[in-house]
Amino acid sequence: MKEDDRHEYESLLIRQLEKFRAVKGISQREMSLSLGQSAGYIAKLTSGHNLPSMIAFFWICDYFHIHPSDFFNEEIAGNPALIDSIVKGLYKLSDDQLNYILALVQDLSKKS
Repeated sequence: MKEDDRHEYESLLIRQLEKFRAVKGISQREMSLSLGQSAGYIAKLTSGHNLPSMIAFFWICDYFHIHPSDFFNEEIAGNPALIDSIVKGLYKLSDDQLNYILALVQDLSKKS
């Protein structure tokens, strides 16, 4: 299938899958086998020959320790599991604490 023929979310799935796999530093084969699939499973997904079933997509998200809703967020870089842990911790903070964290994040973003 040509890339032009793909739905935009299919292309996004392929980009995100490759990004998270690269961050984790694992081969397509290793990931395929870890998911209990054939050795070429991830290669077929990233080439656009196949799409994962919903349950396989959830397994992929579990593998990367990322919530399915975050999988398609292209702004997530680096360690999605760490980001998820931080976000979950934010829910427990007071407004004053959240404002402090916001100021800290804004300051750190300026220095990047």
